[in-house]
Amino acid sequence: SLMVDVTGQTRKEKVILPPYLQGKKPNTIPNKKVEDPVAGKVSISSFATRQDLTGFHLIPPRVTFGVLKEGCTYATTVIMKNVGVNFARFRVKQPPPYTGLRVMYTPGPVGLQVELEIEILAMVIGGKDTGGLEEVSHDIEILTETETLLLPVKANIL
Repeated sequence: SLMVDVTGQTRKEKVILPPYLQGKKPNTIPNKKVEDPVAGKVSISSFATRQDLTGFHLIPPRVTFGVLKEGCTYATTVIMKNVGVNFARFRVKQPPPYTGLRVMYTPGPVGLQVELEIEILAMVIGGKDTGGLEEVSHDIEILTETETLLLPVKANIL
């Protein structure tokens, strides 16, 4: 029950459900609905009542590189899972060069999932003394047919 905690005591605060259980997706911007006559449609009656037949989830929903050594290149993989019933397309708006970030992926329709490799070249820009640590923070934009996903990436460069 949501009324008691694990020890059986009555909760003092309300339980906050994660966004995916509330039906909301964090870090997304909905696009205008555009009818695509070429996109595959599902006409099975069990899906006829569902409105959202396309969508993606990012696993993990954010990337934190931690403390990086200047001049080195680091990479991690993010899985973009298609949670809809149709094939869907996407494209990534590459981050500006001054961030040191680059996204590598294979373009094309996504069936179940696709891997995005996030690469960062740790470089300090600005030339002023920041105490030996500079923070890089950028939201990578992933444009899909129905929405724009934002993938927050953070790193500290030593």
